[in-house]
Formats: sequence, C-alpha cells, structure tokens
Amino acid sequence: MDWGRAKSVLIIAFLLLNLVLGYQLWSNIREGRDASTDVNDLRPETQALMKEKGIKLDTSIPSETPELKDLTFRAKTKLGAGERRELQTPVDSKAVFNEKELLASLGGVIPDLNKYAFGENLDSEFVFYRTVEGRPMFDVKLELFYSNLKITAYKQDVIEVLPSEKSTAQAVLPATKALATLIEKQLHDGAVIKEIKLGYHGQIFNSDVQVSAPTWRVLLEDGGQFYMNAISGEVVTE
Repeated sequence: MDWGRAKSVLIIAFLLLNLVLGYQLWSNIREGRDASTDVNDLRPETQALMKEKGIKLDTSIPSETPELKDLTFRAKTKLGAGERRELQTPVDSKAVFNEKELLASLGGVIPDLNKYAFGENLDSEFVFYRTVEGRPMFDVKLELFYSNLKITAYKQDVIEVLPSEKSTAQAVLPATKALATLIEKQLHDGAVIKEIKLGYHGQIFNSDVQVSAPTWRVLLEDGGQFYMNAISGEVVTE
C-alpha cells in the first residue's frame, strides 16, 4: 500500500470536512435566527413516539413563522438537466466558504452567482440553491464539481422570478408541527434528523413557468428527505 498517498487523501478529506463544518457554523451565526436545540418544544406524545421509534434529532428546530407566498418563476434552463461546463481555470475549493472570494473567482463565469447560497457538500460536489429574500429554492440548484481541492466544473439551473400578484402571503406552519406530522406518519424507525429548513419547493411541470410553494424540508442522516407544504401542511413526496 502507498502509505504516503493514503495519508495525503486523508488530510485532504479532513480539510474539506473542517471547511464545511466551519462554513455551516458561520452561516448559522450570520442568519441569527432563533431556534430550539432539543426536542422539548415538541408535544409530549410526539416525544414519546420518537423514543418508541428510536428517532433522533441531530439539529435545531427553527422557531420562525414568517408570512410567505408562492413564487412564480420562468425556467431559462431545464431544471435538473443542465449541461455540465468545465472551467478553463480550476478554482481553489476553499473559495466556496468565502463569498467575496467565490464571486471574484467565478462571478464572471457563472450567471447570477450572487443569488445562490451554499446548501450542502455531497460526494465531489458542492450544492448551492437559488435564493429569494434569503430563502432557498430546493428545486433550483448550482452544482460545483471539485477534485483534489479544485473546483473544475459546474452545472446550473437558471431562472427568472416573476411577479406573483395572485398569491397572498400567509404565516407558515411552525416547524414543530411539521416535524410532529412527519414523525407520526412518515419517518421510519431509527431515523436521524439532520436538518430542518424553510424554503420553496414545487412539482416541476413540462413548462417554462413554474410555481414553488413555501415548504419545510427535513433531511435525514441516511440521505432521505421529506417536504411539507408550509401553508397547507400537505406532505409532498417530490
């Protein structure tokens, strides 16, 4: 075994992990949103069911209940099926965790880059989401592909947000209510909840104009994800 190469791979992996954790901590501090850090905000019967099913909460529960309305937008590229574009000059992956550095490096290459915010780090790619007033659109992504600590290519969903005069802003359901419903009806035994986030999500149709509703997204440690309409309370599979 080439121990020198193996050691280098491990060092690179730990550096990326530390960068991701540091960025997430910084992002949480920057947002400054109130949140519960345990399950005590849930109803006693929900807590009892969590214990019975072995469900664990490994994140905070947002306490925000803003008034939001549906978003209407025009897709300029087919969502989720964009072309992967190779960068002529690879960029250091650490730029992902510094907004100014990222814009300086790729702002002249990737359209509307300042309108996307970091979401998560998957195998060999960083996922960003298009935002509206600071909230992510879970169906509209920017993927930055990296290798050996260098961003080498990207794939992007490009949209234009349209006026939504017919939609009325309403207070969203509390995250505790959304989570309780999922625990009672959807989550499997032993599920570990790693993120609860408010954004926008909608069914994608074969049309240029799409509608995205205020939505609570719950991510599980095993990669599972659930969406709940934050106005109606309807659980949406995709």
